[in-house]
Amino acid sequence: MPTSSSGTGQRPRSRAAAGLPALTADRIIDAATALTAERGLDNWTLRELARAVEAYPAVIYHHVGDRDAVVNAVVDRVVGLLELPAGDLPWQEWFTELLASLRALLRTYPGCARRLALFGPSVKAATLSIDAGVGVLLKAGFGRESVLAYNLLLMTACQFVAMEDDRDGALALRIDNTEEYATYRERADLPGMAELGAAMHDLMGDPDLAAGYYAQLYDYAVGRCLDGLAHRLGELGESGDAGLTAT
Repeated sequence: MPTSSSGTGQRPRSRAAAGLPALTADRIIDAATALTAERGLDNWTLRELARAVEAYPAVIYHHVGDRDAVVNAVVDRVVGLLELPAGDLPWQEWFTELLASLRALLRTYPGCARRLALFGPSVKAATLSIDAGVGVLLKAGFGRESVLAYNLLLMTACQFVAMEDDRDGALALRIDNTEEYATYRERADLPGMAELGAAMHDLMGDPDLAAGYYAQLYDYAVGRCLDGLAHRLGELGESGDAGLTAT
């Protein structure tokens, strides 16, 4: 926060007088984005943000708005960091690359995935990525179903990342049943539980495998969504129907 002028006991009349750089909306959003990377989107207050930029909360309101406005700006900033794959890739490869990059990005800024899953980004922030993604699907032959297919992929990705974020943010509430599940691995009378138990036993014995479990689950979910869409694309090709509603 701005401090009193040396020896006078009075506050400086401007940031320049205090030796501070001019404050802009971009500087505020930069600081809020940094706090999000450090703590998560839901774990900093407007007062903490004001301290980070050495200003008063009223200055944040003046330049950006209330906390919701700042949060929306942070989410838009994060969306703007997403790099799009090369446009000449086949559609499945394009989305595999896009969604791998999306997970890495969203995991860097915890809480943004949940916000995106619930409300999506602003039109301004998402125009380029939506136009590219839906365009890839249109080119592939999904027709009017391209928007549904795009939303399926992006919402699935965001929901899986949000689950990871929530799990990381609730360590005190987490109940680890891995060891108990592993005890079922030899239960011939419960073959499904036995299979799960064997998988949990493998996780317990391999720290690298355990550390990568949620990344593997994410990749599996994305891959199977793409498989399902590829099957649907075949149906559309056979029927010549690219209508809005899937059958």
